[in-house]
Amino acid sequence: MSHDREVRIADLAHTFDTGDDGVRALDRIDLTIEPGQFVCLAGPSGCGKTTLLRLIAGFMQPSEGSIRVGGEVVTKPSAERGVVFQQPMLYPWMTVRENVELGPRLRGVAKRERREQAGRFLEMVGLADFAERRPYELSGGMQQRCQIARVLTNDPEIILMDEPFGALDALTRERLQDELLEIWRATGSTVLFITHSVDEAVFLGNRVMVMSPRPGRIVLDEPAVFSTPGHTLDAEELRALPAFGELVDTVRHAINGTEPDRSA
Repeated sequence: MSHDREVRIADLAHTFDTGDDGVRALDRIDLTIEPGQFVCLAGPSGCGKTTLLRLIAGFMQPSEGSIRVGGEVVTKPSAERGVVFQQPMLYPWMTVRENVELGPRLRGVAKRERREQAGRFLEMVGLADFAERRPYELSGGMQQRCQIARVLTNDPEIILMDEPFGALDALTRERLQDELLEIWRATGSTVLFITHSVDEAVFLGNRVMVMSPRPGRIVLDEPAVFSTPGHTLDAEELRALPAFGELVDTVRHAINGTEPDRSA
């Protein structure tokens, strides 16, 4: 599958019908995500981050405006847009390998080919030795790796991730952050990653955006360089850079609706 189609969001707004006047979740969003970008989206709880992701996934239709991928209007879910949820959505009666092979199997891919695909991505996420286990035999971090591998076997153009590491302990979270960056560099997929963690957004994204409180609008859109290939520093050293701290400060103030103090 080609990974060269941009995401274009134009005049987007969404109102949930609550029986009264409705709840305006998103308002006036215009946004272009270039192919291969890793976009991190942060913002206060209830600002519409997940609503935006679900609209891009095709799970819902916007009240106003449009979402296009490669010029085609998004009207329904597609394997081209893989979704990784906060809680791993795995079938407990299937093995890890069977969960990962599910998408290709449903598309009629031959057994040998889908076995090879599953093996490649299980190796990529560090689960090759656990292929015959059941999901409930895995830790939370390993289940999340399995979910990521299952999405990757569909060769998505866009990976939509809704706080996928939010429920994990700090060490597991940092380890999966590093692994996700390696996967992104290896596959060239476009990633939209929702997070509540400012540090995570700045560390992972090569573009960091912040949404306002409901109705959600984009109030910050900044490039970030810490995830780009070519850095020789490890994660701890990157986080110690003054520029890293400055961007974290900028993002945090944008979430809180305040101005950063640059007088020091």
